[in-house]
Amino acid sequence: MTTIEATKSKTSSGTTRSGRLFVLELSGDRIHSMNPDGSDRKIIVKDGRLPDGIVVDVEAGHIYWTNMGVPPLNDGSIERADLDGGNRKVIVPQGVIHTPKQMHLDKENGKLYWCDREGMRVMRANLDGSQVETLVQTGHGDNDARDQNLWCVGITIDPKFKKIYWTQKGPDNGEQGRIFRANIEIPKGETPTNRSDIEVLFDRLPEPIDLELDVANRVLYWTDRGDPPRGNTVNRAPVDTKADPEIVVTHLMEGIGIALDVPGNRMFVTDFAGSVYSADLDGKNVRNFLYAQGNLTGIAYAEV
Repeated sequence: MTTIEATKSKTSSGTTRSGRLFVLELSGDRIHSMNPDGSDRKIIVKDGRLPDGIVVDVEAGHIYWTNMGVPPLNDGSIERADLDGGNRKVIVPQGVIHTPKQMHLDKENGKLYWCDREGMRVMRANLDGSQVETLVQTGHGDNDARDQNLWCVGITIDPKFKKIYWTQKGPDNGEQGRIFRANIEIPKGETPTNRSDIEVLFDRLPEPIDLELDVANRVLYWTDRGDPPRGNTVNRAPVDTKADPEIVVTHLMEGIGIALDVPGNRMFVTDFAGSVYSADLDGKNVRNFLYAQGNLTGIAYAEV
């Protein structure tokens, strides 16, 4: 594995930080690696299959990403590679998952979590791709799969309270999008289909997509791909109290990916028009530092 250079920034406490962004380009089936200001950009993976979600395991030196494949064909997959794109390997092959979307890495417990859109599922597996499990099932069969209200898209977990969060985006600009929460483990005696512990945190959203949780401050962030004024935005809300969502970034062009650097007080966002943005966690100091880069989907930030 080659050494990847990284830019350095300072937090409010003066601590020097370095980092790297990993960005998925759906239209080119590629993965880009770059500094947090867009410099030193490299293509590290080619020939993906509509890549959508990405996570980084810094300790192991790996990236993991989902390939949606061709949505009607039920041929999604998950791959792993080194941080420079070397040693590429399929860990969840075609035929096991339908249309995998955003991913989340639970390094402590050795698990990968993802949402399966047309599969209408919330799923997980071990880091080597073994022991694939369905945690939530919102529908079955081709007829249900036509109902976008059942499509699971964005996902994150709360390791402190052992919860999963996910989005069901609903139809385009349908104001039917929802964000759900449930225990990670299925209640005893129940199934992914009939779980009694699922709660709706937010509903009537334009079209919520990807999620990130600021665990330290207990704040959930998400992108919304719908139309303005509430869509094409980044939103946030506390997860432990009842409060309306706050719009912190506007004027995206179909927002998709989001990644948080909480110690650095910054977020990174991609949109389907090919832009990459940075902003403070409260939405201030928005900067569009790359644009017209194809159709961008998932993004991950990591200290490397």
